[in-house]
Amino acid sequence: MTIVGGGYLGFNDFLDVVVNGASFKLTDEALERVQESYDFLKEFSKNRTIYGINTGFGPMARYKIEDHDVEQLQLNLIRSHVAGTGKILPELYSRASVLARLNTVALGYSGVHPEVVDLLAAFLNNRISPVIPEHGGVGASGDLVQLAHLALNLIGEGKVHYNGKIQLTADVFKQLDLKPISMHLREGLSLINGTSVMSGIGLINLFRSKRLFNWMMMSCAMLMEVVECYDDHYSIQTNRVKLHPAQNSIATKLTRILKGSSMVKSRKKNMYDKVVPLGFIEEKVQEFYSIRCVPQVLGPVLDALDFSEKVLVDEVNSVNDNPVVDANEKFVYHGGNFHGDYVSFEMDKMKIAITKMTMLAERQLNYLMNPKLNEKLPPFVNLGRVGFNYGMQAVQFTAVSTTAENQTLCFPNCVHSIPNNNDNQDVVSMGTNSANITRTVIENAYEVIAIELMALLQSVDYLKCRDRMSPATMAIYDELRAVVPVFKEDTPKDEAVRNMKEYIYNRDCEV
Repeated sequence: MTIVGGGYLGFNDFLDVVVNGASFKLTDEALERVQESYDFLKEFSKNRTIYGINTGFGPMARYKIEDHDVEQLQLNLIRSHVAGTGKILPELYSRASVLARLNTVALGYSGVHPEVVDLLAAFLNNRISPVIPEHGGVGASGDLVQLAHLALNLIGEGKVHYNGKIQLTADVFKQLDLKPISMHLREGLSLINGTSVMSGIGLINLFRSKRLFNWMMMSCAMLMEVVECYDDHYSIQTNRVKLHPAQNSIATKLTRILKGSSMVKSRKKNMYDKVVPLGFIEEKVQEFYSIRCVPQVLGPVLDALDFSEKVLVDEVNSVNDNPVVDANEKFVYHGGNFHGDYVSFEMDKMKIAITKMTMLAERQLNYLMNPKLNEKLPPFVNLGRVGFNYGMQAVQFTAVSTTAENQTLCFPNCVHSIPNNNDNQDVVSMGTNSANITRTVIENAYEVIAIELMALLQSVDYLKCRDRMSPATMAIYDELRAVVPVFKEDTPKDEAVRNMKEYIYNRDCEV
C-alpha cells in the first residue's frame, strides 16, 4: 500500500494512487506532525504579527486584522480567489493536484488543522475531484486561483467531479456523510498557496510523455524494418563512443526490439563483403537522418523526461507554501517556496522535447509518403489504385498541421513574467500555464504518432513483410491492426485516427 506523508512519495506511487486508484494510508507520524504544527502555530501566533494569520495578504499584508476576524479572513481569501476561467481541467489532472496538495500538507510545516489532511484523503479515497478551470494563477504564490477552487470544495462549496459527473459539493458531502473543514488559523492561505496544481498536471504530463516515448521507440523500430536499414545505425558499438547515457539506452532498446528481424541488414554482409562496382550505387549506403539518427535525436528527449521526473517528484515532496511553520525550531519563517519556476522550467523543457519527437515522427511519416524518398512504397502508402485512390494523402495534412501547432506552442512560457498584484508579484513563473500548454503539446503528439503508426501498418501490408519482422514488432503490428484494419478504398479516416490515438493513449508499450 502506498504511504503518504511517510517520507518520499515516488513517481510510481503517485501514479498508482492517481491513475490506478490504489489505496493509500497516512502514517501516524505524519498526522502527529500536522497536529504538532497546528498546536505550535496556535500558541506562537498569540500576540505576534504573522503574515496570513493576522494580517492581510499580498500587498495588503501591512494591514493588521483583529483577533475575532482571523477565521473569516481565511474564508474571505478562499472565496475571493475563486476566479478561474476557461475549460475545466480533466479529472485525472485535478485528482493529481489533490494528492500533490495532501502530500505537501502532510509534511507538517503548514500549521493547518488535522481535519484538512483528513478531508483531502477522503477526496482521494472517494474519488472526488475538484472542478478546476485552466486559466487563473500566474504561478508566483503558486496556483492561487486554481487551488482556491480546491479549497472552496473543502469548505463545502462549489462543484466537484463525482461518479462521472459534475455535482454540487454540498450534495456529494451529504451523500458520503462528509463534513467541510472549519477555519482555524491558516486553512485558507495554506491551501491556496503552493504549486500543487502545476505539479499535479506536470506529473500526469510526464506519465503521458513516457508512454508516448515508448510508442515512438516502437514506431522507429518498425520504420527501420520497413526501409530495411543497416543495423549499425542503432548498434551499441556505434553509439557507445558518444558518451550520453540516454542515447546508449535507446540504442540498446532498439537492438532488443529488433532482435530476430530478417529485415534490417548487416553492414558486413550487404556492403563490406561485397564487391561494389564503380559508378552509381543502387543500394543506399546510409539512410536519411530521421532514420539513421534516432538515438541522437531521441536521446535528449529521454534525458529531458528523466530530469523532469526528478524535479517534479522533488516538488510534490517539498514544502511549497508560505510561511513555513517549523514546530521543531519553534519559529515561523517567511520566504517564497510557493514560486513555481522549478515546475515552469521543466514544463517548457518537456514541451520542447515532445515537440522535437513530434517533428521526428512527422519527418518519418513524410519519408513513408514520398516514393522519391523511400524508393519502395507507392505514393501515400496507397494500397488501392494510384490516381484513383488516395491512401493517406489527406491524413498527412493533419499530421503536418498538428506538428506546426506544437512548434508554435513550444516557445518557452516561463520567460513570460508579467508583474501584477500591485507589483508585489513582480516576477512570476506562469507555471500552471506552462503545464497546461505542455498538456496540449502531448495530446497533439499522440495524434501525429498515431498517424505514423497507421502508415507503418499500411507499409507492412504493401511489402507483405509481416513474417520477416522481429517478434516484438510483429506482435505490435498484430495488436494495432486489430485497432485499424487494412484499407484500400477511400473512406473517412478521422475515426481511424481517433481510434489509434485513443488506443496508444491508454495502452502501455513495453520497450
